[in-house]
Amino acid sequence: MTIFPGYDGTALHYEQLGDGAPLVALPGGPGADARYLGTLGGLDAHRRLVRLDPRGCGRSAAPADRVSCAFAAQAADVEALREHLGADRIDLLGHSAGALTAQRYAAEFPHRVRSLVLVTPVGRAAREPDPAELAAIRAARAAEPWYPDAAEAEALLAAGAGDPAELVRRITPFFWGTWNERARAAAFDPELVSAAPWMRDAFYSSAGAGAGADGAGAAPRPVAAPVLVVAGERDGMIGTAPARLAAALHPAARLAVLPGVGHRPWVEDPAGFAALVGEFLEGA
Repeated sequence: MTIFPGYDGTALHYEQLGDGAPLVALPGGPGADARYLGTLGGLDAHRRLVRLDPRGCGRSAAPADRVSCAFAAQAADVEALREHLGADRIDLLGHSAGALTAQRYAAEFPHRVRSLVLVTPVGRAAREPDPAELAAIRAARAAEPWYPDAAEAEALLAAGAGDPAELVRRITPFFWGTWNERARAAAFDPELVSAAPWMRDAFYSSAGAGAGADGAGAAPRPVAAPVLVVAGERDGMIGTAPARLAAALHPAARLAVLPGVGHRPWVEDPAGFAALVGEFLEGA
């Protein structure tokens, strides 16, 4: 077990794969166990991939104060991890909701970030999907055999009817570029899903003026370091709009929209994803 104290002493877990300069990876969810990230398509072949279980997630302890799980507050945990690793600077990757914490950390500790990778981010400082884009991405799948059931579940979810957990499970095919056995296996590992029903509200409490554990809110902040923003062309969970907003915010950002993939591009196109991110990290 690799444990270190978070900024307030909460016991946090991380795992290291491979050797080389550290690439710290933050999972999404919010509340997901970082093991779902795997090797991120094989990035551990040339880097030391450091997967962090955020507070209250995976094998990390739940904090005494749930407010400390706000994504803006968790930037201080990333800094505690950097100090624990003894690294002067780190490359930082955030997936989905984890991209919010990653951007906040890079803005607050710019001298500690060599580069930033945002993979299918949910937004800049809050969830920022474009409903029209999401509707179009999902409607484009209408000819697929699973679509009628997923569309029915989507309508029930919007109406507030039925069991939300079951309905989300039924709409999961929208989140993948291709709904096949590989996607099914990656999507439904119950051990890697947050068991804390309060985590989502606590995490997103940063998304608004005056919110967050530090009382400062989490308005979008540009990051000066090189930034790679990766979106999935068929991502029916969050779409490409949040990635485009993030790329427009950060002055040294590059946007890559990967064809044919959804919310976890390293699962559906591991070689392409690893080559893209690896090349970026080499040039940063």
